[in-house]
Amino acid sequence: MTRPLEAGVVVRDLELMERFYCEVLGCRAERRSGVPESVGGPAGLGGEVVVVWLRVPSGGCVKLIRPRSAGVSAAVAVPLAGRPGLAYLTFHVDDMDPLVAALRAAGARSLSDPVVVRTRGRRISFWADPEGNAVELVDMCGGDPGPRRSN
Repeated sequence: MTRPLEAGVVVRDLELMERFYCEVLGCRAERRSGVPESVGGPAGLGGEVVVVWLRVPSGGCVKLIRPRSAGVSAAVAVPLAGRPGLAYLTFHVDDMDPLVAALRAAGARSLSDPVVVRTRGRRISFWADPEGNAVELVDMCGGDPGPRRSN
């Protein structure tokens, strides 16, 4: 491997999703590019797409990918561990409290019950982005390790 990981997320509303990942999660838009059918088709992207590269503050990249065709279907509500393929993006943060407040203020939906789960000296919290994709937050402010669970 020569560079940090990049993860691609297929989206319906590119502008909404770019705002969410930049304003709420602190990513920075680096570039935007149209990929023509002549490249997107043979590359396995299904045809013409628009891609926005978002730099994650700690490194790595989230690529938001919007197909030019209107055939993007909504994700089916399936438990995170019950669906095949990419289940969620994980962001490691210093302190999730301000981010949880920002997510609530932005109208994001918590997928964790309770919202913040303490486990083995860290805290985790799962949220749905505006299109229902799962986002995990992890910080090391967990304090008491509590019951031993794998995570």
